[in-house]
Amino acid sequence: MSDMIEQNTDLAESSQGTVPSPQSAVEVPSYTPRRTISQLLRSDLGFVPVLVTLIVVVVFFTIVSDGIFLSPENFTNLAFQIANIGIIGLGSILVLLLGEIDLSAAAVSVCCAVVMAVMTERMGFPSGIAIPAALLTGALIGALNGFFVAILRIPSFIVTLAASIAYSGLLLRLLNGQSTLIITDPFIDAIAGTPTSFLTDTLGIGLPTIAVLLYIASQVYTYLTRKRAGLRTTSPLMLGLRCGLAFVLVEGAVALFESSSGVPYSTAILFGLIIIFWLILTKTPFGRHVYAVGGNAEAARRAGINVVALRIVIFALCSTLAAAAGIVNASRGLSVASQVSPSLLLDAIGAAVIGGVSLFGGRGSVWAIVLGVLIIGSLENGLALKSQGSDIKQIVEGLVLVLAVTSDALLRRFQARSRSGK
Repeated sequence: MSDMIEQNTDLAESSQGTVPSPQSAVEVPSYTPRRTISQLLRSDLGFVPVLVTLIVVVVFFTIVSDGIFLSPENFTNLAFQIANIGIIGLGSILVLLLGEIDLSAAAVSVCCAVVMAVMTERMGFPSGIAIPAALLTGALIGALNGFFVAILRIPSFIVTLAASIAYSGLLLRLLNGQSTLIITDPFIDAIAGTPTSFLTDTLGIGLPTIAVLLYIASQVYTYLTRKRAGLRTTSPLMLGLRCGLAFVLVEGAVALFESSSGVPYSTAILFGLIIIFWLILTKTPFGRHVYAVGGNAEAARRAGINVVALRIVIFALCSTLAAAAGIVNASRGLSVASQVSPSLLLDAIGAAVIGGVSLFGGRGSVWAIVLGVLIIGSLENGLALKSQGSDIKQIVEGLVLVLAVTSDALLRRFQARSRSGK
């Protein structure tokens, strides 16, 4: 997330229209050693409160469950549980970065999974056709949502709420009165629903290790490049802590997976999508445009960004990711149902917000979904281990979400007062 803020800060500084003198260019330090608490919370330390919350949740449930919570088997089960929430939450992050919201993601997820199931089980299509058809359905639904929001300028809250109701009815129509449709296609079932839905040991250990090493190399390269260019960077200590923490967390998770059955395919899909969209948002003009529109849509429009097209694309991507989550969830359950889980949308958006993505747009990172979905999933899993009902789960999740939104609003207010000098 700090990479995003630094890039946005550089763009804002370069848009002032002034040309720095040679003397000022020499005197600008490569990094600012003393930064305010507000600046640290916006960048380097922004993830710390969320990480501390996750640690507290994990330690608490590990103690009260006599160690069962952190056992390899339960950790693998937790990974299966949060995969579809994480993928939907990833799409929600893209929309939230624009300052919009998509309330139809859960219904679209189930509806697209039903499209896939009907094509394979009733119409006889192979999975190689049914899965792309489900993803395409999601993309078209999202583009339609984006059309109403971007071109007709109807609030996204209204558009996606109406879409959620409509697609909940559509999936009932597609199932034609059947409450559950069993999926027997072996390829679809193998994604997350069979004992072989795990990466081999070589891939399970090798791919995460390569990914985290590439991340560390990217962080070091960015640090050196910005330092040579005279731009502000994090301190070497903070860089080392960030890279070391990433390595420890990834390798620790891999060790837990490998001590059980291995890394699930669904977990690999989730993190593969996160890496793809992290690269898109941090390394491409499209990603910079997303943050620019979320920060100030009118300023972005005057700067030449096609705000309308960008909004349509983002809504299409959100619904496509929702469709992918529906496919993963259908594989895990080996079936599709006629009902949309009432907590699915709350969990997905809540995970994004709890992870640090702002509801007001322009601030956050796709990596926020990792911490957010782990907190949401750990709460549900831990309460289930203690045999707590859905009433307690929903109360706890609601309180955590309110705290996350409140902290985001208070942080923004504190930042505004700091800038104005009040």
